[in-house]
Amino acid sequence: MSERSQTVPVPEGEYFESSRFTGLSFLLGLIAAVALALCVLGAFVNPHQLSYSWLFAFAFFFTLCAGCFFWTIVHHATDAEWSVVVRRQLENIAALLVVLALLFVPILLLRHHLYSWMDIPPGAEASLDSKRAYLNWSFFLLRAVLFLGFFAFASLALRRLSVRQDQDGNPRFTIGMRKVAFISLPMFALCLTFGAFDWLMSLNYHWFSTMFGVYIFAGAAGSSMSLLVLVITALTSWVNGCSPSAFSGPTSVSANTCSSGMRICQRRRNFSSPETPSLGGP
Repeated sequence: MSERSQTVPVPEGEYFESSRFTGLSFLLGLIAAVALALCVLGAFVNPHQLSYSWLFAFAFFFTLCAGCFFWTIVHHATDAEWSVVVRRQLENIAALLVVLALLFVPILLLRHHLYSWMDIPPGAEASLDSKRAYLNWSFFLLRAVLFLGFFAFASLALRRLSVRQDQDGNPRFTIGMRKVAFISLPMFALCLTFGAFDWLMSLNYHWFSTMFGVYIFAGAAGSSMSLLVLVITALTSWVNGCSPSAFSGPTSVSANTCSSGMRICQRRRNFSSPETPSLGGP
């Protein structure tokens, strides 16, 4: 008979100790409130400049979150093991796509300062008239709702299933996340590509490039991985009480941290696979 365990290992639940970050949360919230007040003031002083500044900031943070969402769905679609330990941080950052969907509203309100094609009447320019089937306000709004709705729904669905999996280790949640990932891969490619066309490339409707979506995707994938490294390093420093010098060398992470990470990885691997333990064998 096999010596394998006959029971599925029960995971240790992950809980966020908010008391550790109370001061940081208050500081960031205060900065956000002041920045939002300045943006409102800027909307009255110079709405044209604010519209471009807001779009730039939106594109910057959107690509970071979309990149984290991409790595999450790739993890599930390929049944990767290397990313198990850091997957929760990817999910947390990707979940901010819901907030970014709300922050897209000012772009819609300031659209006439950004997209000149919205103010040109039909028949005034032949080159624009040939694109009217795509470049029109109704279709633009419909696409924005579809793209942002997909990102928000899929990112929240993956995180919700992941959290529920941590509670009881049921393999059906792994299968559910894999199904969401398979559907999300082609949708991600379409939504990110055409979102880049709509929100950035159409700023100059005379210019176009079939590689623009690939360019934005490459930036999102690379920058989000860099962000993940910074977040994991910062969390490791805070949790273990490391000094600032911990960032200065290749041995910055202690051996205890590495071994703890490996133990967490092994535990999550045990219950993240949809295969049940063997009931017998030679």
